[in-house]
Amino acid sequence: MTQDIRKFVTPSCGLLAVGEPTHQVPAFAEARNELFAQLVDRGFRSIALETDRVAALTVNDFVQNGVGTLDTAMHQGFSPGFGELDANRELVDWMREYNESRPAEEHLTFHGFDTPTENTSAPSPRRYLAYARDYLELDLDLVSLVGDDEQWSRTEAVMDPAKSIGATAEAERLRTLADDMLLLLHARAPERIAATSPAEWLRAKTHLTAGLGLLRYHKQCAQRLEQSARMFRLLATRDALMAQNLLDIRGIEARRGATLVFAHNLHLQRNPSTWRMGDEDLTWSGAGAIVDSLMGGEQHVFVAGSLGRSETLGLGEPEPDTYESFLQRRITAWGLTAAATVPSARKRTDTTPEQGYFPLDHATLDTADAVLHLCTGTT
Repeated sequence: MTQDIRKFVTPSCGLLAVGEPTHQVPAFAEARNELFAQLVDRGFRSIALETDRVAALTVNDFVQNGVGTLDTAMHQGFSPGFGELDANRELVDWMREYNESRPAEEHLTFHGFDTPTENTSAPSPRRYLAYARDYLELDLDLVSLVGDDEQWSRTEAVMDPAKSIGATAEAERLRTLADDMLLLLHARAPERIAATSPAEWLRAKTHLTAGLGLLRYHKQCAQRLEQSARMFRLLATRDALMAQNLLDIRGIEARRGATLVFAHNLHLQRNPSTWRMGDEDLTWSGAGAIVDSLMGGEQHVFVAGSLGRSETLGLGEPEPDTYESFLQRRITAWGLTAAATVPSARKRTDTTPEQGYFPLDHATLDTADAVLHLCTGTT
């Protein structure tokens, strides 16, 4: 057992993914901060969190150049709830302090790699498309096609296909316009970058990609399918968009150094992700599985998160013959171990959906490189 993550970083690693089995235990983010500091010493220059990619630009503006304040970055730069986490605030503050005393080429970069969607809502694509339109200096009337933003963002537009406008003629036209703008953004890259900067071009691309992703997501919301089949499409679409963002981030960061990715295990594991909905198990390929199939080899490392017990979740001590029990006996506080050293056991069954905890299983361990185990949910 060790608390040194550098032991698991391969020489050619470009993307090191550290998962957490639940979002409800802040101690995982606290451990993540310690691990990132170690990785920065090894040459990592960026971190990507499971948070809205466009919103995260506000955080990176603060981290890179001190634009705005720490409070503004936390309030505006994260998906709802994540900006209130103390460990995230400590991370952003530390990254800003690190960058202040170093040349630009050594600066750390903050990324989000999630879509702007929530579990029961997805925003209008208007502001994302408008940002790219204005950057390209186009005369396009988006208002008549988008209409009222509320008709996109209301809960019913995601939960009820009959109330979704994602498959209307106007939405189809918007998708065509967005796709055309993305092509134009690349075609005009030399002149636009000369007139602005590479960073501004990338910012426009990030907005446009998010807008196009939202249009694709809303189209799936409009599909009149049986509920489980429809939910499968939404889960798969979100992870596909997350994977696209991760690959884009790696393209941006490749020359600067490796990237640490932190998110729920379901998004990062190499094996298919499964979520219980009623009496059915929904199974799809998460972002990690998609990215691994495209990067492969030693460029991608996955560390699965695991938890012993937690008063916060109402999660008791794991049963003796479970994976978590084996790790619980070998680790004090928290630690890392090679996945191959964890013997065969059974998946724990003392969890409830309300806890949001997804226990370790054979399929996840069999495709992981290492495990990050927390004994009590506190560091």
